[in-house]
Amino acid sequence: MSNIDFTYIRQVLEYNKETGKFMWKVRVNSKVPSGTNAGTPQNNGYILITIKTKKHLAHRLAWFFEHGEFPNGQIDHINGVRTDNRLVNLRVVTTSENQQNLRSPRGKNPYLGVSAVKGTSLWQAHIQANGIQKNLGRFKTPEDARDAYINAKKIWHPIATHLTVS
Repeated sequence: MSNIDFTYIRQVLEYNKETGKFMWKVRVNSKVPSGTNAGTPQNNGYILITIKTKKHLAHRLAWFFEHGEFPNGQIDHINGVRTDNRLVNLRVVTTSENQQNLRSPRGKNPYLGVSAVKGTSLWQAHIQANGIQKNLGRFKTPEDARDAYINAKKIWHPIATHLTVS
C-alpha cells in the first residue's frame, strides 16, 4: 500500500485505539454515511473493511494506523477475541506463535493437547513445538493428561502462558 493510499485511508477512516473500533469520517458511498461504524464481521470472526473495493482486515489496519506500516509477521489477538481490535490486544507474532493461542480442543477430545489412546482406557498428552510433535505420556484420566499439557505449554509455548487452556 502506498503512502497516497494511506493518506486516503486516514481521510475516510478514524481508528480509536482504546476501543478498537473504526468509524467512517466521511460518506464514502450512498449506503455508508459518515459517523457510522466501519467494517463487517466475517464468518471466521474477523472484521473486514472495504475501501475503494479493496478489502482490509481491521486488525491489520489498526496496526498500520498506529505504526505507519504493516508488520512482517501475523497480527495476533492476545485475548483470542477476533473482533477486539484494541491496540493493547494486538501483537506481531510468527505463524508458529499464533498457533499457540488455540483455546479449545479439536474433534471429540475433552481438552486441548489430549486424546484418547485407541483400544485402551488411557489418555495421551501431546504438544507441538518447533514443528515437532512431542508425546508427553499416557495417563489414566483426561484431567491428568490435561495437567501434563498445561505444564508443557509453560515450557514450550512461553508466549501463550497467560492463556486459560480448556
